[in-house]
Amino acid sequence: MRFLPLTLTLLASFFVTGAIWAADIEVKMLNKGEEGKMVFEPSFIKAQKGDNIIFLPTDKGHMAASIKGLIPEGAKKFKSKINKKFTYTVEVEGLYGIRCTPHYANGMVALIQVGDSVDPSDFLKGKKVPKKSKERLEKYLSQVGS
Repeated sequence: MRFLPLTLTLLASFFVTGAIWAADIEVKMLNKGEEGKMVFEPSFIKAQKGDNIIFLPTDKGHMAASIKGLIPEGAKKFKSKINKKFTYTVEVEGLYGIRCTPHYANGMVALIQVGDSVDPSDFLKGKKVPKKSKERLEKYLSQVGS
């Protein structure tokens, strides 16, 4: 019993310290950017477990959502509202495919790499993805591990 206050203090400091180490990574949702029309910037995000990905509706008409079948097993899927800032905390290591649902066919996708030891080889295998989005995701996959 006499160690209970010390134990609680240590646990509290552990959780606070973990929160301090988490990064906030901002991603703009744009009609036009460096890669062309309908893009996330940055479109390839390297993060660590616990980091917050903040999607900013810089231009109107955009949102962010996980792509079915293109997030790590055990990760929570998500779908933001159009024109609303949205924060998603990455909790599982792996690759996350992100899309703007209204502009998915136009190639508005992003890729989040969480952790360092991620294998991109089978990420798109057997997945139905619109042509322009697939081209962009393949480009982003070439950056995994670098």
